[in-house]
Amino acid sequence: MDMHPLEEAIKIKSSAEFTRSELVGILSFRLRRMSPTEAKTAIEEWIEEGLLEEREGKLFAVVEKLEEKKEAGSLLGEIVTYIARSLEWSELEVIEGIKRMRERYGDLDEVILAYLFGMERGVDMSKFRDRLPEF
Repeated sequence: MDMHPLEEAIKIKSSAEFTRSELVGILSFRLRRMSPTEAKTAIEEWIEEGLLEEREGKLFAVVEKLEEKKEAGSLLGEIVTYIARSLEWSELEVIEGIKRMRERYGDLDEVILAYLFGMERGVDMSKFRDRLPEF
């Protein structure tokens, strides 16, 4: 799985503390991962997601949340692969099916959607039950 842009920024700076302009600069100019406008939007989203905390005009990366996000991403990949093999589908077909479920269920966690998708298709998903995020 790719490294989260915030993880890359921490690695470059060797610190989890940034000013807003410094983080925008790292994301857009040093890493070339996004435009300055996209970086500003991403920062706002990360604050909402709890990946960044803003205190006294500084941004602090919440490393524990980044780890959780990485684990969820690898779990999603594992579930998609498992469903694809079980149904003899391509992983892309499974991902498309999960996207269609989002239209029905709204803003549920993607791992939960993948789990529900597998169950709906008759795949035994019990091996993932204990690893699902709480919702």
